[in-house]
Amino acid sequence: MDVHSGTFDPNDVSWQGLTLTPAAAAHIRELVNRQPDMQGLRLGVKQTGCAGFGYVLDTVTQPEQEDLLFETDGAKLYVSRKAMPFIDGTVVDYVRDGLNQIFKFHNPKAQHECGCGESFGVQAE
Repeated sequence: MDVHSGTFDPNDVSWQGLTLTPAAAAHIRELVNRQPDMQGLRLGVKQTGCAGFGYVLDTVTQPEQEDLLFETDGAKLYVSRKAMPFIDGTVVDYVRDGLNQIFKFHNPKAQHECGCGESFGVQAE
């Protein structure tokens, strides 16, 4: 996994990073192949749901200056530095769940998840 970000602020904490499973990387590459102007996906968080935070995935045609890039086998996952305290160390997977295929997030920072799995909470540091 390569980590790129332009310039790092020396005051930034050291991140563990995010990991894409082979299935997640393959699906991102497939999405990019279908949309020529797309460079990858951006993973973020927003306050939502019954547990506090939800994951947000968006397509990226132009990375933001603050984005960190996590690349696995040519699949690019962009993450805002602001989201890193909530999702650092997360493994992103793409799985078949019955008839559905979805991204799953294995987040070591999540202290609890809601019953439907759509939102998560973190403990204040």
